[in-house]
Amino acid sequence: MASDKEKRYDRQLRLWGDDGQAALESAHVCLINASPVGTEILKNLVLPGIGKITIVDDSLVASRDLGESFFLSADSIGTNRGVATATNISELNDSVSINTCSESLTVILQSSSDYFNQFSIIIATEVQSDTLLELAELLWRQHIPLLIARSYGLIGVLRLVTETHEIVQSHPDNYHEDLRLDAPFTDLINITDSVDLESLDNAEHANVPYLLIIYKYLESWKRNHDNRIPANYREKKEFKELVRSGIRTNDDGVPLDEENFQEAIDNVNSVLVPTTVPGAVQDIISHSYCLNVSHLSSNYWLLCSALKEFIANEGSLPVRGSIPDMIASSQRYIDLQRVYQKKSQSDINTFTSYLNQVLVSVGKAPGSIPNKDIKLFCRNSSFLRLVQTRSLSQEYNEPNVDELSNALSDSDSLLSYYILLRAVDLFYNKYKYYPGTTGDSFDSDCAQLKSFLSSLLDEWGLNTSSAESIDDKLTEICRYGGGSVHSIAAYMGGVASQEVIKVITRQYVPINNTYIYSGVNSTSVTVAL
Repeated sequence: MASDKEKRYDRQLRLWGDDGQAALESAHVCLINASPVGTEILKNLVLPGIGKITIVDDSLVASRDLGESFFLSADSIGTNRGVATATNISELNDSVSINTCSESLTVILQSSSDYFNQFSIIIATEVQSDTLLELAELLWRQHIPLLIARSYGLIGVLRLVTETHEIVQSHPDNYHEDLRLDAPFTDLINITDSVDLESLDNAEHANVPYLLIIYKYLESWKRNHDNRIPANYREKKEFKELVRSGIRTNDDGVPLDEENFQEAIDNVNSVLVPTTVPGAVQDIISHSYCLNVSHLSSNYWLLCSALKEFIANEGSLPVRGSIPDMIASSQRYIDLQRVYQKKSQSDINTFTSYLNQVLVSVGKAPGSIPNKDIKLFCRNSSFLRLVQTRSLSQEYNEPNVDELSNALSDSDSLLSYYILLRAVDLFYNKYKYYPGTTGDSFDSDCAQLKSFLSSLLDEWGLNTSSAESIDDKLTEICRYGGGSVHSIAAYMGGVASQEVIKVITRQYVPINNTYIYSGVNSTSVTVAL
C-alpha cells in the first residue's frame, strides 16, 4: 500500500523518482528577498516538499506589496516581508521548514562570507547590480549555484550561474535504444542463433521478437555487403524489403498478418544505428576534472574517470540493459530481456573493477561509492551531461558582443529587453528609483534611460545609432515603473522553480545560462551571455 508521502507526491515521483525526491527533501534553499517572483518560486518549491528554506529579507511590507503578492495581507503592512511571507506560505506544506533572516544582504556579505555555505542553491531577486556581482563572485568561489530571477513589468529574466553542474539522469526527449545489433555480444548472438525461423510453425513465427528478426536478416545482409550494416536511405530501404520477404504467405500467396515482421520493418531506422560514445560524453571524459581526479573529486568525476578507462579497454559504453516493448510470446520476450540485463550487470561488474582502481589511486577505499550509484551511472552513461555557465563577472566584463549586436539589429529580439534592463540598473544605481516610477518625470526618465543605454553600448563597442531600433521597447520599459505584474511573476516563478529542482536533483538539463520571457507576445528565448 502506498504511503501518505507517495500519495501526496505521486506525480512528481514519476518525473524524478525516489532519488530525486530524497535530494529535494534534503536540500536547503536560500531566497534573497520575498519579492513577487521570489514568493512564486517559493510556492512552487514548498508544494513538492523541498526540505528547508531560509528567506533573507530586511524590507518591510508596504501597501504596494499587497497588489503584487497573494501571500501578504493588510495586516502585514509594516512587518518584515520575509517573516510575513514565511508565515503564510508555510501553510501550503507543513513538512517544509521555513526560516527567516532579517539582516540585509549587504551586511551579511560584509560580516559573514561563510553564511551561504549551508545552502544547496541561492535564489536572488530584487538585488541591485553591484551587490549582485559581489554575491555572485562569492558563490562562484564557494561552488554554490546561484539563480537570479527578475520580473519587471511584462518581462521576465532568469540567469543561472554555476561553474560546473554535473548531470547523470538528463532524461533526453529523444534517444535510441541501446541494442548493439551492429556490435552483438555473445549471449545476443547465442539467443539469435537458437531461433530457426524456417522451422517454426506459423504461430511461433508470428511471435518472434522483432530484434531477433532484424538481427537474423542483418547477418544475411552483412555477408553480401562487406560486413557492413545499412548506412543510408537506399540501403535501409533495401534492407526493409529483405525483411519483408520473410513474411509468410498462405496457400493463395496472400501475406499472413505477421505484425512482428511489420514492427521490425518500422523500427529498422531506429535500431540500425552505430554504437558510439555521444559527443557530450566524450567532452566530459576529456574534461580536466576527469583527467585530474584526486581525493577531493566528487563521485561524479571519479565515476567519469572509471568510465574513461572502461571505454578505452572495452570499446564502448556499458550496455543499458533495457529493451523496448514489442510483439512476442511472453517467454521469448523475457528470455531476450534477461540477455540484455545479464550483459548490463556484467558491464557494471567490469566498470566497478575500473572504478575501484580509480578509488585506490586517489587514496579512497574500494567500494566507497554505493552500488546503487554505480548502477544508476552505468545505465545512464550515454545520457551524462555537464553544464558550465559563464560567471556573472564574465558576463559584465567580457560581454557576448556578437549576441548583443544581433539583438540590436533585430527589432523582434527578446535580448533587447536584457540590454534595456541593464540600462535600467545603471539608472537605478544613480537615481535610486526606477525610470517611470512617477508620472511627472516620465519624459525625462525616458531621456535619461536612453542616455544610459548609449553609454552601455559605447562600453560594449556597439553602434549607438542601432539603439533606435528598440526605442519603442525603451518607452515600454519606462511605463512599467519598476512594477511587477503578478501573472508574469507567477509564470517566471514556475519556470525558475523547475530550474532549481533540476539543479538540486541533478536530473534534466537546466538553462545555459539566460532565459528571457516577454508577456507582450508570450515568447521566450534561452541564450548564453
